Amino acid sequence: MTKASRITVFYDGACPLCVREIGLLRKLARTGAIDFEDVSPPDAAPSCDIARTSLMARFHARLTNGSVVQGAQAFTEAWSKVPWLVWLRPLGRNMASRWLLDRVYDCFLKLRPGLQWLAGKR
Repeated sequence: MTKASRITVFYDGACPLCVREIGLLRKLARTGAIDFEDVSPPDAAPSCDIARTSLMARFHARLTNGSVVQGAQAFTEAWSKVPWLVWLRPLGRNMASRWLLDRVYDCFLKLRPGLQWLAGKR
């Protein structure tokens, strides 16, 4: 896969929950389909112009066309790089399903601190 056909996922490497998900995504995604960029170190220089604090607070991905998406669309784009999950991509691109998935994600973000603690204990 060429560099131009990859997406870039920006993730919080200080979050045990995030690290687990990224590890699973790394294992399952097609080889070379995703570049992963940990934005947790204070001196991280993300390869996009979105503030590091925003990248740490919500899941973001840069698509092959250079646009940056967040939340449900970023998740569905990333997980669609797993061959048997490619069907997820339209869910993140459709306005109605993306709206619903983003509301679920917003609820998850409220629970994330407690879930991070649990993931860190394992």
